Order: sequence, then structure tokens, then C-alpha cells
Amino acid sequence: MEEKRHISGYPLIINYLGIFAILIGLILLIPLTVIIFYPSEVTEATNFLIPSLSSIGLGTIVVWIFKGREKERLGRSQDAILVVSIWILAIFISALPFVLTNNYNFTQAIFESTSGYSTTGLTVVDVTQTPNIYLFFRSLLQFVGGVGLVLVLTSAISDKFGMRLYSAEGHSDKLVPNLIRSGRMILSIYIGYILVGSIFLVIFGLTPFDALNHSITAVATGGFSTQAASIGAFNSLGVEITIMVLMLLGGTNFFVHLMLLRGKFKNVFGHVEMKLLGILLVVFIPLLVINTFSMYNGNFFESLRISSFQFISAVTGTGFQTISTFSVMPPFFMSVLIIVMVLGAGMGSTAGGMKQYRVALAFKSLYWNIREQFGHKKIIRTHYINKIGTPTVVVDKEVIQNYSFLMTYLLALFTGALIFSGFGYSIKDSLFEFASALGTVGLSVGIVSYTANPIILWTSTVGMFLGRLEFFVVFIAGAKILMDIKKKR
Repeated sequence: MEEKRHISGYPLIINYLGIFAILIGLILLIPLTVIIFYPSEVTEATNFLIPSLSSIGLGTIVVWIFKGREKERLGRSQDAILVVSIWILAIFISALPFVLTNNYNFTQAIFESTSGYSTTGLTVVDVTQTPNIYLFFRSLLQFVGGVGLVLVLTSAISDKFGMRLYSAEGHSDKLVPNLIRSGRMILSIYIGYILVGSIFLVIFGLTPFDALNHSITAVATGGFSTQAASIGAFNSLGVEITIMVLMLLGGTNFFVHLMLLRGKFKNVFGHVEMKLLGILLVVFIPLLVINTFSMYNGNFFESLRISSFQFISAVTGTGFQTISTFSVMPPFFMSVLIIVMVLGAGMGSTAGGMKQYRVALAFKSLYWNIREQFGHKKIIRTHYINKIGTPTVVVDKEVIQNYSFLMTYLLALFTGALIFSGFGYSIKDSLFEFASALGTVGLSVGIVSYTANPIILWTSTVGMFLGRLEFFVVFIAGAKILMDIKKKR
């Protein structure tokens, strides 16, 4: 009996990328369904078919080359290389439909694709001149990126290894013991929210197309809109309340959703992130109302409406707007939005930023440290933090790793803002814009645009990429590749 040949290391990574190339190609076929409802856009079909079929064809060739070989386990840190490679591959292939329109250069197309998958929402697309098939395509990218690119694609590989990749992508929301069941549960919750949200938005006057797109990008905390004025174009309180609810759901850990759907409200409200979010809402929204009160001629409800929507849009990392420009907003208002864009939403949610759990843990560890400085030196304390209503032990290693992430995040934030300021923008606007990119938010003061300098767009693209994958998986992948190159010399 002939012994099967084995495949490991980088050939194994290439083999997996072949599988993922096929799946990414299939994703690019989904927007073609829009042609059923908008037949005049059939001329745009080739812009999706060419990259889709090319990706499927190339992926099939790669899979065929390695056909029949026994797959070994990926080595240490090679799962990080695969995750980063999957993201780069998906972003590149998904940028091609934009390039093929001849309306966008390579830089702009990569920027738009990255903004989609990272659920950021910053855009170089003029939605008033763009066919519906591309508007839906952008929403689809945010759907896939919001759920988790790896989660959508790992049906092609083993469940155990798929969970490793999903964790490496920055997720911790393993709802049940295996990835397939967990994935189905997450998708069910996700799609359920989108459908209910779409129904409410239609009731409040949106067309089914607008309702579906905004519901998808609200739950994905992505913020891509079919309207140039974003949610402000509808000027509807019902629409805004629906969108706010969807944004809050999207910015919440999927574990919390599971507890909520099971009626375990004590677990939901006992979760440390829910407590922090509640504090942020209670403290900052009244302050923003006071700060903008005079702007709206003393109209309390108008000030509350604007302040609540923009605060929730920022803290959940969504990026929808109900105001035409941020240039008229008070400095305090802008400062608060920068702070909450940096803080971010829940771990395991579709949002970016530092994440509320990490911020809460940083404050908790600061309190623990101060308490121990004044306590008896011989007393050894066990530290706990409330996760989904359950006190969970926090070890020193987790605290150190947490501070490492926060410092890395702040260093990246200031570096990006410094680059932006080099093009003549104020430090306030530079901080706001790059905080939006790094936190995968999408709010903009106008620095990022179709006519923006390529360095601005590439800086934003790198920020969105690092912010979505949470830095360390990218660093680990890069370090592993460099180490392997040095070994071969």
C-alpha cells in the first residue's frame, strides 16, 4: 500500500489559501443577485465575474496540486501567517471589482475593500453616482468582516484548527464547544437582527434596498451608507432609534447576546463591559447635551437626539452620521468622540477600538495596585473581574499583556495622527480621523476622501487592518516569516 505524502509548513499554508481563494471567489458572486432587482446594471456583472472566476480557478489549481496529500498541523505561529494571508488575499481580490470600473486606482480600491472587511466605513466612493450592485457589495464586505472573515470561510477546514484561526483573528466568542455550531449560532443571531432591523426600517419609510443595507452595516458596526448624508438623509427619529439599537447590538459581545436571548438578564447586566458601557452612556450623553444645547436654540430634545446618536455611533465603532459636518461641533464634543472611538465597544463584537474589557481591566488593575500599596505586604489577594455575570480570576500575565496592547494601540494612534498632521491638518482633526480608522469607526472630518493623498489612504488602510486584527497576530506573522527567512540563509 502506497504511503500518503504529507504536506506541512508553507506548502500547507498555500494549500489552505487555495481553498480560501475559492470561497472568496464565491463571495464575489453574491452581489450579482442585485441584477435581478436592477436589470440595467447587468453591464457591471463582468467586473465581478472576472475576479471571482479567476480566484476560483487559481484556488482550484492550487488545491489540485496538493490533492491527496495528508495535511499535518501548522507549526508554531504559522496559523497567524495564514490568518494575515487570508485577510490580504480577501482584500486584494475584493478590490478588483472597484479597479475594473476604471473609476478607482489601486490605492483607492484597496482602501475601500479594507474599509469594508474591517467594518470601518471610511469611503472614497461617491454613493450618489455608484450603481446599487457596488453599494450592496460594500455592505456584503462588512457583513463578512463583521461576523469574522475566518468564521465565514473555515467550513473548508477542520473544526479544531478553524477555532485556532478564529481566535487568532481577534475573536473570543466561542459560544459552544465546536466552531461549526458556534458559527451557526453567531450567524443566526446576526442575521436575525438584520432581518428584524430591516423590517423596522421599512416601516419607518426606507426602501427595502436602503433598509437591508443599513441594517447590515449597523449590526456590522460598519457604517457604509447608500446615502451621501448617511442616516441624516432620512431625518427620521424612528430610523435613528432603530439604527441606535442595531449599533448597540453589534457593539456587544456575542456571549452577552446568548445570555440575553436565554433570558439571563443578571448575567448580561453583571458583565463588566455592560457596566462600563452604562457608565459611559450615563456620563457622556448628558455632558454632550449640555455642550450642544445652545447650538440647537435651547431645544433639549434635538440636542439629545443628535448627541445620543453620534455618541452611540462612535462608541460602537459604526460611523453613521446624522449631522452634515463635524467642523461646526464644539471642541468638547469632538474630544469625547475621539475618546470613545479609542475605547471601542465589546470584546467579541463586530466593533474595533481598544475594547471595553481591556479598558475596564486596566482601571481594575490600577485599583488593585493602589490597594496593595496600602495593604499588608504578606496578604496575597486573588483578583477577579466579572465576565458574563461570572467572577473570573485575572492573573498577572493577563494584566501585563493588556497593558502591552493598550500601549501599542496608543503608539499606533499617535503615529498615524502625526503622519496626517504632516499634510497640514490640525492635530485635533488628525487625531479624530486616524482614531476613526484605527478604531474601525468611520466617522470623518473630511481628511479621507477620493482626492486624498495616497499616503493618507495607505496610512488609513494600515490603521484599519491593524485595528481589525488587533496588532499582535500581524506582528507575530511578520516576526515568524523573518525568522524563517533568516534560518534559510
